Amino acid sequence: MKVSRTSRLNGEYQKEISEIIRRLKDRTPLKGLVSVTEADVAPDLKTAKIYVSIYAPTEEDRERSFMVLKENAGYIRHELAQVMRMRTVPALTFILDGTMVYGSKMDELFKKIESSPKSPEND
Repeated sequence: MKVSRTSRLNGEYQKEISEIIRRLKDRTPLKGLVSVTEADVAPDLKTAKIYVSIYAPTEEDRERSFMVLKENAGYIRHELAQVMRMRTVPALTFILDGTMVYGSKMDELFKKIESSPKSPEND
C-alpha cells in the first residue's frame, strides 16, 4: 500500500509540533493537557491546519491556552523550520478540537447512568 507524501508530512508535522508545544509549555502560561490531534497540510505546502485538543481545569484556562498557541504560531513555525529542513514551511492555523472534552462529558454521563438506581422490571 502506497502512502502519499502529504499523509507522511501530516504525521511528521503532528509529531514535531507536539514536541515544540511541549517545550513551549516551559516558557509560556499554557495550562492543561495540550494534544495535537491532527495536522492537515495543504497539497501546495503553503498552509497547514493544526487541530489541538486542550484539557484544562476550567474553560477559562482552556481558552487562554488556545490563545497562547495562536499567538505563538510564528514561533512554532520557526522552530518547525529548524527541525524539518524543508524549502517552505507552511503557515500554521490552530483549530480547537473538542473531542477530548466531548469524550470526558460522555464518560461522566455513562457513569451517571451506571450508578443510577434500576427500576424493577415488569413481568
